[in-house]
Amino acid sequence: MNERFKKINDKELWLLYADTEKELKDRGLVRTRNIVGERGEFITINTYNSTKGLPNLQAAPEGTQNVDALSRKGERYSIKTITEPSKTTGVFYGCGDKDDKEIPEKKFEYVVIVQISKDYRPRIVIELTWEQFLKFRKWHKTMRAWNLSLTRSVLEEVKVIYGE
Repeated sequence: MNERFKKINDKELWLLYADTEKELKDRGLVRTRNIVGERGEFITINTYNSTKGLPNLQAAPEGTQNVDALSRKGERYSIKTITEPSKTTGVFYGCGDKDDKEIPEKKFEYVVIVQISKDYRPRIVIELTWEQFLKFRKWHKTMRAWNLSLTRSVLEEVKVIYGE
């Protein structure tokens, strides 16, 4: 498959990328230029909507902090996408400070972590409750926010929605 790209010069390759990005947007497959995050949100919403026993989800309005999808019951889902081999999510802002003694205000009911391969195929999709998020979150001192890592203890306790 990569051989066909070797015949395309650099300028044409960039134009092809731009055309692909526009087509993804026209088809409603992405809303922003964050292709990795958008891919994870698309996988999550499609997986939930096509799996019996899981709630139907719809994309949250753009710009909603920490919430990427909503269920029909109004449950809020934060979706984080990581590309393998990485095992750590981006950060969650507004979920308390490292030194806070009180439990922060609930920002979402669930976190969904999607790990995708380098070719954008889903590897795993897992779901954590707010309480599990609080239990497993790690402080990112540079970003001054929290993130999650796909450790063995996390994977043993969370709900696996999809896994190879």
